[in-house]
Amino acid sequence: MQWIFWLIAIVLSGAAGFWVYRADTRRAVPYPWLTSLLRSIVVFFTLLLILVPTIIITKNVVEKPVVLLLQDDSRSIPPALGTDSSTYKKNVEDLCKRLSENYKVVKWGFGSQVTTDSIFRFRQSATDISAALSRAQEYYGMQNLGAVILATDGRFNQGVNPLYQQLSIHSPLYTVAIGDSAQQKDIRIMRAYANKVVTVNSSFEVRADIVAELCKGYNNSVMIKEEGNTLASVPLAVNVDKYDHSASFTIKADKAGLHHYIITLPEAEGEKNVANNRKDVFVEVVDEKKNILIASAAPHPDVNALKEALSGLETYKVTVATPDNFPASLSGYNVIILHGLPSLRSRIAQQVLVAKKPVWFIITNQTDLTAINSLEQLTHTNITPAQAHDVFGIANSAFNAFILPQHIGSVTDKMPPLSVSAGKVAMAPGANALFVQKQATDQAPLWILQQGSVPSAVLLGEGLWRWRLYEYKNFNEHTVIDECIRQTVAFLSANNGEKPFNVALQKYVWSDQEPISMNAYLLNANNEQVNTPDVQLTITDSAGRKQDFSFERSGAAYSLNIGIWAGGTYRYSARTTYNDKQYSAGGSFVVESMPIEFMESGADYPLLYGLAKKYNGGFVPARNIASLYDSITHNEHVKPVIQTSTETVPLVDRKWYFFIILLLAVSEWLLRKYWLAQ
Repeated sequence: MQWIFWLIAIVLSGAAGFWVYRADTRRAVPYPWLTSLLRSIVVFFTLLLILVPTIIITKNVVEKPVVLLLQDDSRSIPPALGTDSSTYKKNVEDLCKRLSENYKVVKWGFGSQVTTDSIFRFRQSATDISAALSRAQEYYGMQNLGAVILATDGRFNQGVNPLYQQLSIHSPLYTVAIGDSAQQKDIRIMRAYANKVVTVNSSFEVRADIVAELCKGYNNSVMIKEEGNTLASVPLAVNVDKYDHSASFTIKADKAGLHHYIITLPEAEGEKNVANNRKDVFVEVVDEKKNILIASAAPHPDVNALKEALSGLETYKVTVATPDNFPASLSGYNVIILHGLPSLRSRIAQQVLVAKKPVWFIITNQTDLTAINSLEQLTHTNITPAQAHDVFGIANSAFNAFILPQHIGSVTDKMPPLSVSAGKVAMAPGANALFVQKQATDQAPLWILQQGSVPSAVLLGEGLWRWRLYEYKNFNEHTVIDECIRQTVAFLSANNGEKPFNVALQKYVWSDQEPISMNAYLLNANNEQVNTPDVQLTITDSAGRKQDFSFERSGAAYSLNIGIWAGGTYRYSARTTYNDKQYSAGGSFVVESMPIEFMESGADYPLLYGLAKKYNGGFVPARNIASLYDSITHNEHVKPVIQTSTETVPLVDRKWYFFIILLLAVSEWLLRKYWLAQ
């Protein structure tokens, strides 16, 4: 409707000009058309202030498409480029220069993280392709992202597989393959698994995943050593070009302390990369008698099953109780197993909460779920009540709190259901489900473990005794179920009964490209953390050279970052004095000089080709990167976008507008005065 006011202003200003023109003609003004024109403009501008106080201005801006270059900046790229490094850099710069004529070119480097300052440093010690693509989506999701150029060898060692990553990138993705696609002869230890804490005089498993490529005919043994002594060996025969196998060792924990085990794999004939034929594993063996309390709401076969599973382990002292003889104090127990408790007849929730001890809740039809949910700050789990129903359990393949027994899948397939009196379960982030409900499509948990300052566990049903019975019926033993029970108790007791002074590392195997950090904890008589005294640390390398450090206070504990260290094996010893008592703690760690970037060699062409096909782009080797100019410029989906914006301009806020009106009015007045005065 604004055009009506513009029309009124034009008509009125024209009428005013015509009236002035006739009057000035009668007065014999030399140029009456000039004064009438000035009057018309003054009236027009003045009427706009009244009739159209704001003016809407429309602007059209042509936005160039963004071409994003994601260059792999990890340490594996220079060996992949070889002598073509300078040529490749020149080709990339030439391509970017040509594209910048019609496109906005943005260059990012990526490895373990994305950088925008330089793309040719090649210093990052890991490669995460999925994170780089996610960052591109987040940053340019609402902009005109025309194309993405991903230049890499396709070897990722962090993040998820980018082929199975769900992204909403609608622009074409062009992949540039760096390196040779031909596979090289290589046999390597991909990963090693072991429980971090085991009890003395127990046997535990160490497992290693072995991958071999082009090593058909390899025949040797995988060995595990400690302090140069071979503890066990497993024969390994490779009879195919692509080989994937797991080697398992059973070790006897005969001495308390931190044990450093080395898994080694003899090199294959003609193998160039031998640094990945070794893995270091650290296991802490504790020599402490753990007091375990099993309390049940009523006599139940599950209680006997739990007791028998824990019997035979010298490190556990098991006490069985009922509500009639429930201990008045729980301070003397390291782990508490509550079967059907707390119940409506035995309200012990507050006593359990005050004790701050690791607890394993086994939910039965006698359990008071309202009382269980009141302990959520301890269990970190909220459970909805439900009618008792049968639930089959299956081992969770994503469980990683400890190593599962080897044959757990075949055993649980033959297990009867548990009687479950719980409905929907809400777990806290970080919780681990050892077993999930077989019938549920959403992997609903059945046996939950929660790490924390006070670890906890929840089993949603009763019937463990049937599981042990059926395992014995089908396999003539109940090793798997007993091991699950023992490992759950070991998980709960691992952080319990701490020493007054302890030094903890996030891990015991570090890279020579990452800083090493340590934490120290000192407990007073009430098991409260204090950091009043100073704590000194001495690190000794394999040659006997020592370096001294002092811990810094952090909250109620201590922390220390000792920086980056060269490859090798190191021992550390910390000491402090508190209340006239001297405390010490020590251990060892390993620094690997072989970064994970060199664990695999060669380029993964199938991955890069798959990404290009998935995102409707193209695939080229690094030597043909210049050809991407034609591919991008001829792609009809990569085109400019016209951005239209409207702006509302209030005339009253424009001082220059009033100045123009005043200037025109004064000009008319001066002209008329001048002409009439002659």
